[in-house]
Amino acid sequence: MSQRLSHRASRTKPSRLLAAAAVLALAAVTAACSSSSTAPDSNSSAASSQPAASPATSAASSAAGSAGSISAAASAAAGSGQGAAPVSDAETLRLGYFPNVTHAAAVLGVKNGTFQQALGNTKLETSTFNAGPAAIEALLSGAIDATFIGPNPAINAFVKSNGDALRIVAGATNNGAALVVKPEINSPADLKGKTLATPQLGGTQDVALRKWLLDNGLKVQTTGGNDVDIVNQDNSQTLDLFKTGEIDGAWLPEPWASRLVLEAGGKTLVDEKTLWPDEKFQTTVLISSRQFLQDHPGTIEALIKGEIDEIDAIRADPAKAQTDLNAAIGELTGKPLKDTTIQAAFANIEPTWDPLAGTLNTIAQHGVEAGTLSQAPDLTGIYDLTALNKVLAADGKPPVSAAGLGSE
Repeated sequence: MSQRLSHRASRTKPSRLLAAAAVLALAAVTAACSSSSTAPDSNSSAASSQPAASPATSAASSAAGSAGSISAAASAAAGSGQGAAPVSDAETLRLGYFPNVTHAAAVLGVKNGTFQQALGNTKLETSTFNAGPAAIEALLSGAIDATFIGPNPAINAFVKSNGDALRIVAGATNNGAALVVKPEINSPADLKGKTLATPQLGGTQDVALRKWLLDNGLKVQTTGGNDVDIVNQDNSQTLDLFKTGEIDGAWLPEPWASRLVLEAGGKTLVDEKTLWPDEKFQTTVLISSRQFLQDHPGTIEALIKGEIDEIDAIRADPAKAQTDLNAAIGELTGKPLKDTTIQAAFANIEPTWDPLAGTLNTIAQHGVEAGTLSQAPDLTGIYDLTALNKVLAADGKPPVSAAGLGSE
């Protein structure tokens, strides 16, 4: 049986944020996490929609029969005309991800057994999180080996550890985040004196909101003012508080942005993709602890193979992927999304293995301006895309670039 630890999330007012340096103390803020079996026929709910919890330190065993042997996976790859399947070299891989639409490849890769098949005899154990800093806390504490996560917490942890903690090994999703507000709010000026929410202090959406507010003349505690009140809380709590009028808006990933619009009468004030060149920005990447990648490169390569296979399946049949994703999110959170919500949310994301490395320094600079990083960091070495490009070459796909920030 999986074990769960939970406690009530608190709403963090600016007066309690203390100073921008506190943003980097990732362990100070925790979020929801639960452990689950990764067998594709599992019917248990893996995550709770209740407020935040600290990372669980144990995970359920994968059900027997959910994975084929390494040799069977290799045979299947050979039969499809692809290169030989990677050989996983660890007994267990402990993987984190979020029950969000922006983690579609991860949610489906676990649910459909694609990851486990690629890993062969390596047992896959999973934990789900509400926000990136909590997943980083779990990675730094050794509770998990790898996780799907937003780029900002990955940058923060890389900087705090002097480049030792982690490596970004692949992309996962572009786009799929927005600022949703009450209908009467029509411009940045209308937000002065209002209360907005993000999933967690220092997370990717949190940084995006603080940076955008600053660009529009509105300061918060981390940027030297109190024009807008930002609270950090579980996404489900944000939805409830938006419905009751206790908050005025939120910068959230999908499906929560669409839920605020379609289920709570909000409107999109900013679709984050409109702020980026080519309307593409990193929402989710795959990271590994540096030590695990060093000790078990074959396991990370196999996981990446599973991710690429799942993304290929999503692209080949988006309608099926959307339906399967909604069912999987329903199992993880206890309730599937409404058809209109999953359709809107799914249309806003782009599953991809390319981590858009060329945008990472810009993201880091946003963190500096938002007050979540004290200075512009040197991100050299944060990427290790060698396994990704090896799998892509075996599949006959073009390589991706680390943009001078690591191995490729």
